[in-house]
Parts: sequence; C-alpha cells; structure tokens
Amino acid sequence: MGKSYGAAELRVLRRFGRSQVLLVAVAVVAVGAALFVVLRPPGEPGVSGKLTGATTETRWGPLSPLDRDLLVKVRLAGLWEGPAGQMAQQRAGSAKVKEVGQMIAEQHAQLDADTRTTAQRLGVLLPSQPNRDQQGWLREMSQATGADFDKVFVLRLRTAHGKVFPTIARVRSETKNTEMRAFAERALRYVNTHLTLLESTGLATEESLVSK
Repeated sequence: MGKSYGAAELRVLRRFGRSQVLLVAVAVVAVGAALFVVLRPPGEPGVSGKLTGATTETRWGPLSPLDRDLLVKVRLAGLWEGPAGQMAQQRAGSAKVKEVGQMIAEQHAQLDADTRTTAQRLGVLLPSQPNRDQQGWLREMSQATGADFDKVFVLRLRTAHGKVFPTIARVRSETKNTEMRAFAERALRYVNTHLTLLESTGLATEESLVSK
C-alpha cells in the first residue's frame, strides 16, 4: 500500500522538485559555457568585441579598435611583401634588389610570427590571405622581369611601408595596452629597416613617397 502525504508534505515535495529542476538547468548552462570556451578557436574574440569593434579589456590594458587594426595591417603586409621578396630572387634584374628582397622576406617571416603570437594573446582575428589590392600587386610583379620588376618591386613596397608607418607610430604613442606598445616598437624597427633597404637600391622615386 502506497504512502499517503499530508498537504504540508506535498508542498515540501513540490519545492524540492522545483529545486532539482533549477539545479539541472544551471548545470546545463554551465557545461555549455565551458564547452564554448574550450571549443572556441584560439584567438577568437568575444562576439560583442568582434561585432561592435569596441575597446575591450585585457590583462595588458584596454585594446582599442586602432590596436586591432594595426595587427591586421601588419599581418596583411606580411602576406604579400614576404612573397614579393621571394619573387625578387627569380625575377629581379639587379643583384641589389635580389639582396634587398631576400632580407625583406626573411624579416617579414619574423615579424609575421610576432604578429600572430601577439594577436592570439590579445584575442584578435587575423586575415589569412592578402587583400584585393595586394593580390593585384603580386600579379603585376609576376608579369615583370629584370629592370621592370626592380622598379615595380621598389615602388609598391616603399609605398606600402609609407602607408602603414603612421598607424604604427600612432599606436605607439596612443595605445594604453602595454602588449601593443611593445609590438608597435618592434614593428617600427622593421619598417624603418625596410624603408632604408628599399631606398638603398637607388630606385625609390617621389611616386613612392606616401604622406597619408
């Protein structure tokens, strides 16, 4: 014969049942959140930061949209300037341009590794291929040889370095993120070196001077 319960006992049982349901629901949410953190690809920022482009907090200080923009720009530079430097080994007419191309390719490999490490640490997504303009410059170089290649190579790379230089300098002076400040200092050294190398070819022209 089943046990009978009074009204008071029934109320206690109902409250106990609701508590169990609530605990189960909380556990499900907690497990789901943990899976999201574990399964999310490394370096992927939170949804709100990625969609709004707002300043986000990190252990190294606030990370601004300009900070993220610099990491993206330096990554894009490496994705096409490295291959351009390698291309110079086969297509350049000048031994000097070949030497400069090799040095730029090697240094961009180092800078790109630094960029990817910094971006992963700060949770910034980076592009995996050059943008449309950069792909066009690589096609332009692939269709040139000898002295023609030398001129295009120096013009395109010197112009590109001139464009990214102001962004690096601005991040160095304005960022409140210590990780980004250190990265900007390292990037500035690379860009200064590359500008000097390109100018050492004697092929840098007024057309490749960029002030904006």
